Formats: sequence, structure tokens, C-alpha cells
Amino acid sequence: MEEQKLGAPPSQEVRQWAMFCHFAAFAGMIIPFGNLLGPLLVWQLKKDLDPFVDAQGKEALNFQITVSLAMLVSMLLMLVVIGFVLIGIIGLGALVLMIIAGIKANEGQAYRYPFTWRVIK
Repeated sequence: MEEQKLGAPPSQEVRQWAMFCHFAAFAGMIIPFGNLLGPLLVWQLKKDLDPFVDAQGKEALNFQITVSLAMLVSMLLMLVVIGFVLIGIIGLGALVLMIIAGIKANEGQAYRYPFTWRVIK
């Protein structure tokens, strides 16, 4: 591993792993709870590679925890119909924000999701 100078942009490898932390949430489209397991796995495997990967992995995981909780609340609200609308809005919002985060991470910019409960510090 190449040593990074203070203030220098992250290397291409570091940026790609940070991007994968965000995009790993798409595993939720294939396996149950994949949106949580994907970022958790990538972050745990690569967090020691660089502080940038560590920070973006935590951010991605915190966002997916927040999205999962919001989806759970929306499912409960399906009993009073509003949950059907909320699930669509949350799903679309999460999709857009994950793509933006992945692109920003690949550009070497630290991305912070809005409306995120940061459980993992």
C-alpha cells in the first residue's frame, strides 16, 4: 500500500473501495437485508486500507440503517395507507442518494448523506 501524503487526494484504489461501500447496498435488491450486509462487509474488509474508506463505509452503513428504519416505519404506516406512498418516496430517495454518494466517493470527495442517523461513529 502506497503511503498517502497529508492533504493529498485519495488514490484510485481507495476511491474505488469508498465507492463500493456505497454501491454495496444494492445487494439488498438480491438478498434480504443486503442493503445492510453489503456496506458492512465492504467496510469491515477494507476500513484499514485508508481513513477515507473507513469514513465512507461508516457513512454508507449509517445511511442504510436509517433507510431500513424508515422503511420499517413505512410498513407499519401501511395500515393507514400513507405507508404505501412513503415507501416509494424513501426507496427513490435512497436510490438517488446512493448513486450520488458513490460518484462523489469515486471522485475523492467525502460525502455525507442528509437526514442520516449516525449510529456508528
